[in-house]
Amino acid sequence: MIDIKILRSNPEIVAKAIADKCAKVDLDLAIKLDVERIELKKKVDDLRAERNRLSDMMKGGKPDPELIAKSKAIKEELAGLEERFETVEAEFMAIYKKIPNIPTADTPVGLSEDENVVVRVCGEPTKFSFEPKNHAQIAEIRGWIDKDRAANVAGSRFAYLKGELVRLQFALINWVMDSLGDEAVIAAIVKEHGLKVSTKPFTPVLPPFMIKTAPYDAMDRLEPREDRYKIEGQDLWLQGSAEHVLGSMHANEIFDESVMPVRYLGYATSFRGEAGTYGKDMEGIIRMHQFDKMEMESFSTAETSHDEHLLFSGIQEWLMQKLEIPYQKLQKCTFDIGKPNAKGSDIEAWLPGQGKYRETHTADYMTDYQSRRLQTRVRRADGSLELIHTNDATAFACGRALVAIIENYQNEDCTVRVPKVLQPYLGGKAVL
Repeated sequence: MIDIKILRSNPEIVAKAIADKCAKVDLDLAIKLDVERIELKKKVDDLRAERNRLSDMMKGGKPDPELIAKSKAIKEELAGLEERFETVEAEFMAIYKKIPNIPTADTPVGLSEDENVVVRVCGEPTKFSFEPKNHAQIAEIRGWIDKDRAANVAGSRFAYLKGELVRLQFALINWVMDSLGDEAVIAAIVKEHGLKVSTKPFTPVLPPFMIKTAPYDAMDRLEPREDRYKIEGQDLWLQGSAEHVLGSMHANEIFDESVMPVRYLGYATSFRGEAGTYGKDMEGIIRMHQFDKMEMESFSTAETSHDEHLLFSGIQEWLMQKLEIPYQKLQKCTFDIGKPNAKGSDIEAWLPGQGKYRETHTADYMTDYQSRRLQTRVRRADGSLELIHTNDATAFACGRALVAIIENYQNEDCTVRVPKVLQPYLGGKAVL
């Protein structure tokens, strides 16, 4: 949630954020309910104090009929006010939670994803002396993907990955873990981008694949619910990305400033309903209900959090450059960054089989929007407490990374060259 002080002192900033993100929020009603709940809270507190004062006066002596009557009247009035306060509080919170995070000043304003801005193109689109195939065609010839049998077992948008494609995925995973666990790598990226952040490496995490409703909602990642998988009869959901269970990992905890930032690299099999995408990307493994993903998550102080976002984005580019896959970086506009985000960027890999760039990475800068409800804080050196800031970003969505490798490294005979950085993780194998 946004800071309530901003809603009260600068509602025009909130109104602009709502408009720029095309959000549907009744801001006037939120302000009205906030004023009413403050007034009700004061009345409730005053009546409780008066009730306690009268109770103290009636202790140890003969009951005074007048005091008893006053106490009874206050009790009845208090019950009505408390009920009204709870109703107003619930109505206010329902709207307050819908208010999006306020975009940073450098986030481009746009009304559709078409207004995202290309800020950098790295590498020329891969050229071939033959007509390139898409990953699904190559995988079918090589027997690497079996969607027909998966459909029999689990339905559409599931697949069996087989053979050398599985080994390639685990090579990718191990290379990323080694790279992000190496402080020298982080230090080089920090230096390249001129950032003022720690060079601390990432701690690898295998998180739970399920999450309770409360932390999922507090992360502001539960909606849209039709895109999530609920466990029938239980207060559990299948998480839609590792950051959902990493960002909520330290709810109601206080970090010491000396340990900041805290950086995690989570690996999880994730699940999404892909609501509204029927008929899109049905070929291959671009858009699946189940996918494996490596996700970066960090908890940092307010003054370092934006540079932390830029570090995450820099890591994404470093990974793509090391794989030697052409890509473009997008600065996402206000419409596309998402409700909890203050800023966001994407990396899109060139896919020769489709003849276009497709998203492989996203980086999300949330400021203190998530930590306000999670109550994850940091104790400063002077003893004061502040909300931490959160960042999350894709290291690799494994399926899309495999797609990019297959299509950019394909040979005419449908064999696939292995990127140089991954060859040591496949026993030196250069071709699949």
